[in-house]
Amino acid sequence: MVTERSSQLTQGAGAAESDASLSILVVDDESDLREMLMRSFSREGHRVTAVSNGREAIDLAGAEHFDIVLLDIALGPGPDGYEVCRTLRARRNVVPIIMLTALDSEADAVLGLEAGGDDYVTKPFGLAELRSRIRAVLRRTGTRGGTMGSDMLTVGAITLDRSRREVTFEGQPVRLTFSEFELLDALMADPGRLLNRQELLRAIWGDSAYRDPRAIDVHIRHLREKLEPEPDKPKYIVTVRGAGYRLGNP
Repeated sequence: MVTERSSQLTQGAGAAESDASLSILVVDDESDLREMLMRSFSREGHRVTAVSNGREAIDLAGAEHFDIVLLDIALGPGPDGYEVCRTLRARRNVVPIIMLTALDSEADAVLGLEAGGDDYVTKPFGLAELRSRIRAVLRRTGTRGGTMGSDMLTVGAITLDRSRREVTFEGQPVRLTFSEFELLDALMADPGRLLNRQELLRAIWGDSAYRDPRAIDVHIRHLREKLEPEPDKPKYIVTVRGAGYRLGNP
């Protein structure tokens, strides 16, 4: 398997400054999830390396410096996430590790922590939740000061505060549901970039396999009603017919 790597971004609204960027190792055998995490974190200015198997993860973590590892428990053939974690700890590698698991039980969480993990996130997860867990782990471990991209995004009259989960339009607070907030976050992270419905589904729920793409259209309509002066003539949340949506900057 060829190791997937992203280069650090130096431009764009979601990019972090060089001293705030993280080096992230993603270990997951789901190619769609790897690509989504690489794309999302790269847009924020982080350097991301992604692999699909435990053996390569062990080798990379021993040879290179990473600020955090996002480690899936179920990795198919070869070492699973528990074994990867135990091996790194046995080698005195103290890199913070967040376990990614579809196994939603307290026992699985305990096993991951006992293996040496610092925290865990259950699939499917939203990017905002994952960012929050990463910040919390980095603060607890004293790594890089808990930096995880910019908490404040501004496009035109819209401002989104990730840490407070607050949105304002022309200085006035706007009440959004969880899904509406996640959708707006995904659009504002890279203004002008076209996102199709599957990408937006993954941004909200972490996967798209069991979600109806038409749900995105409903959330878009609600966002326009709350953020657009004229929802029937949107200037911010722009439809690209047959392709998806992008955030404009009127």
